[in-house]
Amino acid sequence: MKILGMGMPELLIILAVALLIFGPKNLPKLGASLGKTVKGLREGMSSDESEKDAENVELAVEDEDGSAEEPARPAPKKKATVKVAKKAEQTA
Repeated sequence: MKILGMGMPELLIILAVALLIFGPKNLPKLGASLGKTVKGLREGMSSDESEKDAENVELAVEDEDGSAEEPARPAPKKKATVKVAKKAEQTA
């Protein structure tokens, strides 16, 4: 089982170091606050995704109605070979 590219031995070492640093009494509090932080981040990310989805739906509705303007297209490039051929005909 790999989590964030780390296997079980690496995760156990990290847990042991955290236990030594924070102590057995503070470790559950730290885990709870870390869990709340991760939950808040996930909720924030999902709300951003739902806002983007809502914007995409609005754009799709505008496109179906035909009320949205077409994007500007650049002018087609003229080929240099046409000009060279015309000059060759004029000099001949």
